[in-house]
Amino acid sequence: MEARNRNLKDWYGKILRGEIKLPRFQRHEAWDKHRISNLIETVVHDLPLGITLTLEVGDKEQFISRFLETATPKEKQRVLEHLLDGQQRLTALWRAFHNNYERETYFIHLEEFDEYGSAQDQPDMAVFCRTRYTKSNGEKYPLWCDDPSECLRRGYIPTHLLKPEDIQQEIDEWLDKATATREPEGGKEELKAFYDFQKRVSDGIKDLRSIIANYNLPYLSLPSDTDKSVALDVFIKMNTNSKPLTQYDVIVAEVESVMGSSLHELQNALDNKYPDISRYGELPDLILTTSALLQDELPNQRGSWDMDKQVMVQKWEIMENGLQRMAEFLRNEGIYDRKRLPTNAVLAVIASLYSNIPTHGDKRGKDELLLKKYLWYSFFTDRYENAAATRAFSDFIALKRVINQDAKEDGSAYSENDIPVFTEHELVHEEELLTAEWPKRTTIRGRAVLAVACRLGASDFSTGEKLDAENVEQRHYHHLYPDALLKEVDINSYLALNCALISDMTNLTIGRKDPVKYLKDRYQWTSEEIVEERLHSHLIPVPELANGGYEGLPDVEKKDKLSSDFEKFLQKRATLVMQAVRLLAEGRQLSASVLFKE
Repeated sequence: MEARNRNLKDWYGKILRGEIKLPRFQRHEAWDKHRISNLIETVVHDLPLGITLTLEVGDKEQFISRFLETATPKEKQRVLEHLLDGQQRLTALWRAFHNNYERETYFIHLEEFDEYGSAQDQPDMAVFCRTRYTKSNGEKYPLWCDDPSECLRRGYIPTHLLKPEDIQQEIDEWLDKATATREPEGGKEELKAFYDFQKRVSDGIKDLRSIIANYNLPYLSLPSDTDKSVALDVFIKMNTNSKPLTQYDVIVAEVESVMGSSLHELQNALDNKYPDISRYGELPDLILTTSALLQDELPNQRGSWDMDKQVMVQKWEIMENGLQRMAEFLRNEGIYDRKRLPTNAVLAVIASLYSNIPTHGDKRGKDELLLKKYLWYSFFTDRYENAAATRAFSDFIALKRVINQDAKEDGSAYSENDIPVFTEHELVHEEELLTAEWPKRTTIRGRAVLAVACRLGASDFSTGEKLDAENVEQRHYHHLYPDALLKEVDINSYLALNCALISDMTNLTIGRKDPVKYLKDRYQWTSEEIVEERLHSHLIPVPELANGGYEGLPDVEKKDKLSSDFEKFLQKRATLVMQAVRLLAEGRQLSASVLFKE
C-alpha cells in the first residue's frame, strides 16, 4: 500500500461537505492546547506531520459514524470516507481554523507587525494560544483577542482567517477593523504608507493561507470492500493514543449509538448484581463472547464485531443469567477462579447454553450432566490447544442441538456422538500427565491436574479445611517433594503431579522437610487415618510419598534413590488422577475413598 497525497484545502473541503466522517467508536478529541499549538506550528512551517488512515465508503457505511467535532455540514453530501486514524489532528486543525474552542484562541505571530516587542519570546511564524475566560457579564476576556486592531498591534493573525476556503470578505472586514485607527485624514504620503501597510498585512495573511491550503497531509486508504474486522484491527494497531482503544471500547460506542444505552453502566450493574462472574475472566470479554454465541457468532473478536448490537442489548438479561449460572456451575465443579481455570474457551459456551437449560427439574439435571462431560473433556483433551474460538463455536452448536433435542434431516435426534469434543479427541494418557507443567503457569493440562484435586475438596494438610471460593486465594502452590531437595540432584520439581494447594502457614511449616519427616510430625498429634484422608483429598498416594532417608547418602546413591522414589510417586499419582478423569468425563461423582479402594 502506498501513501497518497492530499493537501489541507482538499481535506478541509471534504470535512466541510460531510464527505468524511468518524466511526462512532472513536474517542472524542483529547489534545490539549500545547499539542494543538505544536500541530499548527508544524503546518505553518511546512514540516512533515505523519500519515493518516481512511476507509473508503461504498454503497453503505460499515460503521455507525459521526462528524468531526463542530464540523456538522449545512448540506450533507454522500459520505465517501471514514477517518480511522488522524482524528485528533484534523479535528484540531478544523477547530483552529474556526477558533471555536471555548477556552482558547489561537494566533500566528508575524514579527514585523508587533509593536509591543514581544518578538523576544514569540519568534516569527510562531503559534500563540491565549487562554480565555468569561466574566459574570457574559463577555469573554481578555477583550483584545476579539479586537482586530489590538491583535495586529501584537503581531497576531487569528487562525480563523487561515481556513482554506473563500473568505476574502471576512479577511477584508478584519483588515479594515485592524487598520482603522491608522487611517490618516489626508496627505498623499500618509495615505500611500497606510495602503502599503495594509497590503503588507494582507500579503502576510495570503502567504500563511497559501502555506496552509497547500500543506500536504498524506494518507493511506483501505478500499471499501475491506472486511469490517480487518479495518478495525488495523485501526486498533495504528491507534497512537497514550491509552489505545480496545475491542470493548469499539463495542461500547456502537451499542451507545444504536441503543442509546451505556454499556459501561450495564456492565457495572451486572458486576454489582453477580460479583462472582468476574472471578473467571475479564467481564468485558465474557460479555462479548457470550453475547456473540447467543447470536450464533464466533466467540472472538470477529464475532463480537459482527453481532447485532441491538440484539445484544435485547438479550442482555439472558446473557446475565447465563454468566451467573456458568459461575455457579464452575464453583460446583471445584473451579473457583481464573487462576485455576485450565482453559477459558469453555466459559462463553457454558454461559450461552444455559439460555436453553431450564432452572429446575430432570431436564436441567440431564443437560448439566452433558455440561460436566464437556467441561472435563475440554480439560483433558487437546481440543482447545489451538483454534480455541473456532472449536468452541463448533462444540456450542452441537451441544445446543443435543440440549434442544433437535432432529437431523433423516429424523434422528442429535446425540453426544455428534459433538466434536467427544468424538474427534481422545482423553490424554497417563504418560502426558507425567510431563504436565506446574499449574501456576497458564497451561491447560497442568491446571487440569490441579482441578481434579480441587474437585475432591483439597483439604489442608494441617487444619483439614476444605478448599472453597472463599479461601482459594490464600492457598499456596506446594511442592510435595520439596523443590530444594530435588534441585540438589538436578530433578525438575515443577510438575503438576508434584503440586498441592495448601494454606500459606502449612506451606511454611513443611519447608524443605523430606515427605516422610513431615508425615511423622503430623502423626504425633493426630491419627494416621486423618492425615491420609487429607492427603487423599489431593489424590496423593501416601506410601509413595512417605519416603526419606536421603540425608547422609553419597551423591550418586542419593540421586538414584530420590529419582526412583519420585518417579514411583508421580506414576502412582498419575494413575489416580487418570481414574478420576475417566469418571468426570462420564459425568460421574468423585470420591477419594472409592478411587483409592479401586
